[in-house]
Amino acid sequence: MPIKRNEPSSSDKETKPKAAERIRHTARELFYREGIRAIGVEEIVSRAGVTKPSLYRSYASKDDLAAEYLRDYEGAFWKVFEAGKAEHPDDARAQLMSYFEGLAQRATQGGYRGCGLTNAVVEYPGDDHPARKVAQTHKRKLRARLIAMCEAMGARSPDVLADGLLLLLEGTYASGQLFGKQGPARSLVTVAEQLIDASLR
Repeated sequence: MPIKRNEPSSSDKETKPKAAERIRHTARELFYREGIRAIGVEEIVSRAGVTKPSLYRSYASKDDLAAEYLRDYEGAFWKVFEAGKAEHPDDARAQLMSYFEGLAQRATQGGYRGCGLTNAVVEYPGDDHPARKVAQTHKRKLRARLIAMCEAMGARSPDVLADGLLLLLEGTYASGQLFGKQGPARSLVTVAEQLIDASLR
């Protein structure tokens, strides 16, 4: 029975997700390493080994692809951030310090590029860009999560402690790119511990 013109063939159905996945993976690598603005659609499709029409079948624009990259990045972030729950189910401080310890290691390695979500906010100062919207929503969630963790720790002023810890995080994301192995990121855990100790009831 002949295939109708308006129906994709079985081979199209098989290759489409593969092409979309290659585009997504390539965009994530390039956007994180080089920045979103620095990378054009031509480079993404060339590196992914796909055609430009195949990119636009999955994403209406580069802006939509950038937003999708950040949603993927956010999903990966929360997996790492919440990983300490399994080891320390009833200890918010230990959960948080588990993330800080891992971040201190990553931020002192060569090639570290900070937080992709923070970088996107810096790249797009206007509030209307889809990538910035994803990043802003994420940072608000992170701040709320930190406040909840600080409440669980018994902080006198959970919101103040959470803001201090968030400033430490954001400072680590930025300074890790500047200083590397001998930079301020190596002191992240010590400073965070001191800040928490000083803030407990």
